Amino acid sequence: MAHKKYEVLGVPLTNIRNRNELRVIKLMPQVLSEHLDYRPSYLDIQDIYALTLNNLAPRYRQQGSIVIRDPVSDAEIIRELRHAVNKVELAPTAAEG
Repeated sequence: MAHKKYEVLGVPLTNIRNRNELRVIKLMPQVLSEHLDYRPSYLDIQDIYALTLNNLAPRYRQQGSIVIRDPVSDAEIIRELRHAVNKVELAPTAAEG
């Protein structure tokens, strides 16, 4: 039933993904390792991931599509990850509320 939410006129849309998602996941451990004294919580990691993706231009693709070039560089992703880590570290989710 949950998959029906991602369907229009019988066409499934669940396999359309933002290409930056896996790239952010791949680069996140590298950026987190720069913060030796910071131990992010479960929610902190989710916040860092979401904040980074929100600050990058989305690059959606369908299954089977061909990517000719990636307009978002790894350097840009790393910059946004660093920004997100710094922001979440200063105001962690667990401290809110």
